[in-house]
Amino acid sequence: MLELIPSPSSSQFSLGPVTIHYYALCIISGIAIAIWLGRRRYASIGGNPDDVSEAAVWAVPFGIIGGRIYHVITSPQKYFGENGNPADAFRIWEGGLGIWGAISLGAIGAYIYFKTHKTTLKFNQFLDSLAPGVIFAQAIGRVGNYFNQEVFGKPTTLPWGIEIKPFNRPDGYEEFLKFHPTFLYELIWCVFIGFLLIKLPGLLSRVVTNKGDIFALYVFGYTAGRLWIEALRIDEANYIFGLRLNIWVCLIVLAGSAIYLFKSARRGNTTDNQVAS
Repeated sequence: MLELIPSPSSSQFSLGPVTIHYYALCIISGIAIAIWLGRRRYASIGGNPDDVSEAAVWAVPFGIIGGRIYHVITSPQKYFGENGNPADAFRIWEGGLGIWGAISLGAIGAYIYFKTHKTTLKFNQFLDSLAPGVIFAQAIGRVGNYFNQEVFGKPTTLPWGIEIKPFNRPDGYEEFLKFHPTFLYELIWCVFIGFLLIKLPGLLSRVVTNKGDIFALYVFGYTAGRLWIEALRIDEANYIFGLRLNIWVCLIVLAGSAIYLFKSARRGNTTDNQVAS
């Protein structure tokens, strides 16, 4: 019977003089999956799939920069506090990409592309097409957290707890061996939401009525799961009124996406080709 998830023996490997980090491989693999699935879904509603690939040239670097900025801003002590090293803020391969910064700035990058280039479909159709692939990419990215031994939760006695090496345990938790694998919980949740995003438009036509609704459902669904997962985490974070900053962000984003979906449903179907399926 499984007693714990063993910690990885290494977070990288070498090919000659080149060191390759598993975290970086997971991020690259996730981006590739998101673009591949996005191209297929975009084409299925009449768009030129090259629009997705070309928009990704803008969205991906914007997203990586945004994700890193969000992570550094919300966890400044690691880089600018006592014993911190500001240069570590640039070491993306060591982990640390904030999803809200990545999605926000990545979407801005894609929006700039759509506004400055001739495309076959609208920006909100692009977002709908890309949403399932993006959340699958997030799931793959969480595998990288496993190799870095990061983004885990409180100590646990559950059989699927993950072993964390002593040097990766936060202050005050040195005596514990097993911790909640919150990165695994989020991986499973992301895969579940991704499949729902693909299947739901046909099943919930009264809810998914307009362009942009699938992306809003992605934001709502992901955030609903992230709330309870975030509450389990014990990595360093800023707190506001006793709650982790990311929990407050989740609550705001969850409310915003719910309001958007409610108003969209009240408007009814205002488009002929509303969602990618």
